[in-house]
Amino acid sequence: MSEPLITLTGDGLYCPQGAFHIDPWNAAQYAVVTHAHSDHARAGSTQYLGATPGLPLLQSRLGTDANIRVIPYGEVLERNGVRISLHPAGHVLGSAQVRLECRGEVWVVTGDYKLAVDPTCSPFEPVRCHTLITESTFGLPIYRWDSNSDLMSRINSWWQTNKAAGKTSVIYAYSLGKAQRLMASVDSSVGSIFTHGAVENVTRAYRQSGVALPPTYPVNEVAPRTKPWVGGLVIAPPSAASSPWAKKFEPASDAVASGWMQVRGTRRRKAVDRGFAVSDHADWPGLLTVIKESGASRVLATHGFAQVLARYLREQGLDAGVIATRYGDEEEGAELAAEGEG
Repeated sequence: MSEPLITLTGDGLYCPQGAFHIDPWNAAQYAVVTHAHSDHARAGSTQYLGATPGLPLLQSRLGTDANIRVIPYGEVLERNGVRISLHPAGHVLGSAQVRLECRGEVWVVTGDYKLAVDPTCSPFEPVRCHTLITESTFGLPIYRWDSNSDLMSRINSWWQTNKAAGKTSVIYAYSLGKAQRLMASVDSSVGSIFTHGAVENVTRAYRQSGVALPPTYPVNEVAPRTKPWVGGLVIAPPSAASSPWAKKFEPASDAVASGWMQVRGTRRRKAVDRGFAVSDHADWPGLLTVIKESGASRVLATHGFAQVLARYLREQGLDAGVIATRYGDEEEGAELAAEGEG
């Protein structure tokens, strides 16, 4: 092709031939959205395209009046000669990789993704391409996740120990995606699961999409005098930590579920009792696996440790570089603001 299929503009990733943006940073005419986290789905665009499973989440994020078209995973839509299809990214419900094909050239934008088991969303699907634009949030060799079963076993053990001591277990996790992954994966026979308002709002959208989840009890809908949460598990967004809202659960043991918990010292800085390295992003081996399975001859890394990943790939003989998108890092900061919703 005479020009790249995707370029970087002041509004983000743009396909000139198809006249659309992917996860634009500002309002655009036509926005292809990879998923409903606030740093990828922004209000104000004229028209949106997303994956069918994520419609309730996109409506919640963008507003019910937003012009949102959804298509099933794998279905092809043609726009100005560019064939667009969305494929499971395994990040959260409805998350998608964007595959573009024009004149025999194929590009894939991964958005955020993970390979870990998650019962609340479709698993990641490898997509072959010539050029791959991949996230690299955890693009350092130190980031290697334990299996989901091992992680949940440790969380269950922590919860059971707290229950035996007459304590409430409070775990901080992002309202969209990680909270639902936790409630679907822990052993709900240990006790009842209570939710912060922001978590419950998203959980209702998951249920609306047909995702099977155990019963949850919104904290603001139970009688506080009875303290029904003693021995239970409370799931709240990180923004609720150390807040007056959180103090009602004392005596309690608190924990953070985040990939950053892999690094020694992060738990201490968060001032919590426990840290569990639960991430909805790919770890270092996951990134390398996806890049290899894509068959891409050119790889562009974005956000996180993009420079490190690109340098490593060049050392392995790949044509690799960095594309400096403005996507936030919901694991650490950007999504915190969005999740102070209730």
